[in-house]
Amino acid sequence: MIERLKQLFAPAEEAREAPDRHSLAVAATALMVQLSRIDNNEDERELQTIVDCAVNAHEVTPEEAEEILQDALNQADDATSLYEFTGQINEQLDQDAKQVLLESIWRVAFADGRIDKYEEHLIRRMADLLHLNHREYVQARHRAEGAD
Repeated sequence: MIERLKQLFAPAEEAREAPDRHSLAVAATALMVQLSRIDNNEDERELQTIVDCAVNAHEVTPEEAEEILQDALNQADDATSLYEFTGQINEQLDQDAKQVLLESIWRVAFADGRIDKYEEHLIRRMADLLHLNHREYVQARHRAEGAD
C-alpha cells in the first residue's frame, strides 16, 4: 500500500516512464482542486494544503508537487464530471489508499478553518464514487481533523 501511495505522486521524470503514475497523481489532485473550487473561492490555504499533502504524505519535492497541482488545475478546468478522476483511482488504488486520499481531501476542506455544506456534500459524493463506506468516510474525516 505504501508503495502505491508513493507511486501516486511520483516525480514527473518518472511519470514519463510510467504515464499511469503521473496521471493517477493528477487525478487524485484534481479531486482536491474540485473541492477547493466548490465554494467559488479557490483559497490559497487550500491550494497550499494540496501541495503539502503531496510533499508530506507522498514524498515528492515541493516543485514536483507544484507541477502535479498545475496539471490537476488544467484537467479540473476541462473536467465534465468527477467520474473521469474517480474511475482511474478506483482502477489503480486499493481501499486503504483511497481512504488515505479521502483524508487528504478532508484536509483541504479544513484548510480555510471551516467546512462549507457544499464541501461536505462533495466529499460525501467523492467517497461514494471511490466506493468508501460511511465508516471509512467518518474515519478519514476524524484523522484529518486530528492532524491539525
